[in-house]
Amino acid sequence: MKAKNICVVLLALLVFAASILPATSSQAAEIEVTGDAYVTVNSGYVWRGTDYTGDADFVIQTGADLSAKGFTLSWWGNTNGDNMEMDEVDLVLDYSTDLNEMVSLSVGNILYQVPGPTEYTTNEAYLGLGFGVLLDPAVTLYYMYDTPSDADKTSYLDASIGYGMDLNEKTSVSAGLLVGMYDFDFLNNLEVSIAADYAVSDQISISPAVLFSTPMSDDAEDAGIDDEFVGGVTVTLAF
Repeated sequence: MKAKNICVVLLALLVFAASILPATSSQAAEIEVTGDAYVTVNSGYVWRGTDYTGDADFVIQTGADLSAKGFTLSWWGNTNGDNMEMDEVDLVLDYSTDLNEMVSLSVGNILYQVPGPTEYTTNEAYLGLGFGVLLDPAVTLYYMYDTPSDADKTSYLDASIGYGMDLNEKTSVSAGLLVGMYDFDFLNNLEVSIAADYAVSDQISISPAVLFSTPMSDDAEDAGIDDEFVGGVTVTLAF
């Protein structure tokens, strides 16, 4: 399992490097690499309706992204705020492009790794479509294919809408709604999120946000999904 995951990481790095390395020196000026690094302090960690906060009073989530020519390589980690131990690390390789003026496509792979005595590592592929119409609807299908057992191989479909607006030159607000479904079998959870962004400078922003998640079916409640509320703030450095 570890060897396979190392290969996935190396492949992600090679694909990203190939996408940004020019064939000739004349192309170098045309390559634009952008990125960011961020730190989030949240009251908890909720993913697809499930609370992964554990016994922590709060969590610290750090991440970084590098993008070029449609490819984005992202690293993300979740740290228990009480003992300051990192309990999850994710690596994402994404390719996004506009199919036309109305439709955008995203495809990629997420490697999840949970270290510690019960170490767990898996890979998930995804395909998403976004639509440039009112409320920016989007739909994404995920498939967890690299798992310890066949029983863990699952699909997850989410559909979302969102709206954002600028309050002034430095401040914007946004709201979103997302519904998730497991294995095309049962509705999992509904998420409602509200966020604000304040530009401290051209490179630094501060973003407070809140999220509420609630189960959408009896099957979801039987699976342990409950009402969850998370609030926090993110500081981002763009470069």
